[in-house]
Amino acid sequence: MSGEVKKKGDPKRVAVALRYDSVGAPRVTAKGAGHVADAILKLAQESGVPVEEDAILAQALAQVELNEEIPEELYKAVAVIIGFILRKGSKPSG
Repeated sequence: MSGEVKKKGDPKRVAVALRYDSVGAPRVTAKGAGHVADAILKLAQESGVPVEEDAILAQALAQVELNEEIPEELYKAVAVIIGFILRKGSKPSG
């Protein structure tokens, strides 16, 4: 999940990585701003991890401690993103 669409290295650019394995709530596995956000996004791209941009959600998720589950008030917003990614990934290519 990345935040505001800004140029690389912009300190306001935020990225948050989530892990969800169907047990419990998604967890924040990485987060950062500026160059750290750029590195998270680059690694996601190189690893084939889907990235969605939502500045408000990224800012909220950035407040969660590393390796902690996301708070209940963010479940719906994150579920929408996960559902979108899963549907997008299940479509036949071509």
